[in-house]
Amino acid sequence: MDYWEPELETLPRDTLERFQARRLGQTVERALNSPWYGEAYARQGITPDDIRSVDDLRTLPFTTKDDLRAHFPYGLLCLPLRETVRLHSSSGTTGTPTVIFHNRHDLASWANLVARSMFAAGVRDTDVFQNICGYGLFTGGLGFQYGAERLGALTIPAGSGNSRRQIKLMRDYGTTVIHTIPSYLVRLRAVFDELGLDPRRDTRLRLLLIGAEPHTEATRRRVQDMFGVKAYNSYGLSEMNGPGVAFECEAQSGLHLWEDAFIPEIVDPETLGPVGPGEFGELVLTTLDREAMPIIRYRTRDLTRFIPGPCPCGRTHRRIDRIAGRSDDMFIVKGVNVFPMQIEAVLMRIPEVGHDYLIVLDRVHGLDTLVVRVEMHPESFTGDFAALEELRDRITREIRDEILVTPKVELVEPGALPKPEGKAVRVRDRRNETGAEANVTPGE
Repeated sequence: MDYWEPELETLPRDTLERFQARRLGQTVERALNSPWYGEAYARQGITPDDIRSVDDLRTLPFTTKDDLRAHFPYGLLCLPLRETVRLHSSSGTTGTPTVIFHNRHDLASWANLVARSMFAAGVRDTDVFQNICGYGLFTGGLGFQYGAERLGALTIPAGSGNSRRQIKLMRDYGTTVIHTIPSYLVRLRAVFDELGLDPRRDTRLRLLLIGAEPHTEATRRRVQDMFGVKAYNSYGLSEMNGPGVAFECEAQSGLHLWEDAFIPEIVDPETLGPVGPGEFGELVLTTLDREAMPIIRYRTRDLTRFIPGPCPCGRTHRRIDRIAGRSDDMFIVKGVNVFPMQIEAVLMRIPEVGHDYLIVLDRVHGLDTLVVRVEMHPESFTGDFAALEELRDRITREIRDEILVTPKVELVEPGALPKPEGKAVRVRDRRNETGAEANVTPGE
């Protein structure tokens, strides 16, 4: 088995935890230089001397996205501004953005983590890597760009969208690996079909790297079938740099979370206490190798679990399961807690269903309504009314059995749902919109 950094990736657990404890103490010491952590920890009498082991992390308070927003822009910065060289930020279109600052060390560490991640998935310096991802403030563009360059692959900074141009780049330069969000791959395959091309025959693709939006295993299998190559799942968030936090290795048995750079915890999102072994909960992360803006016990809101047992690849860093959803994405309908991924899991195992769906929540005469609009697979969208009725009833039953709420299922023709260039929009909650007391109509 090949490793990017064998001495770090295969550390015995006790050695790795001692390494983490040392870096955690350094992180707390750095964090005290920021206005927010300095004041918050001083109020609670927290000092670096309190941190002697990884277990001591649980004595520290959580950090949330609201904390980052409330102390925007420089409240968590630990260094003089002249020592920082880049920032990444959320769009801020719905309020105060969250912003993360990096110095040169942080960027080099981040690039190395992405290179390690890509190497674990099988990318090598002989590959041609096409990054179909937005560049700029979004971390997926520059994060993968510098990681791929650190790895030594020839890198095409293609950016997002313009599918015909993406296909031309693949064919012109012999692209072997692409990175993008899974929902865009569906659109890309449709454009291949429009051009009379097949990626399995007309490109040199051998790997797909996917992430940035939660997706089910069934979605991954569909994408792999469409392109005829394996798709490797990645996980990251801008507060923890971006991509490179966790990545699947070639065994595809969970995502290795790089514990020399982050300490992961999984807590109950309600009680904030630790969950049992193998149980799902909210992922909490602490940076260990960031100088400009360390973040301690950050509540990601992402739901996952630690996968028990060793990985066949020999890496000792713990693995997390694919993200099952977000604690703040959960919606309540008719008194029942529902996660969008539950509905996707049902839809993606039904062959007659296409690749896109939209969940619409509304309130009619004071009562919640749940509508699931489902694109049909082209081969199943026929004029057989009886067959469509049977399919609609079957989807309704299977969703009801999964979430314990009966939805209204609307079958729509292939391509009928909007196709955003960025992350797929899966839920529209109209219950708090002006004039929500109205019936939901198809195509709205």
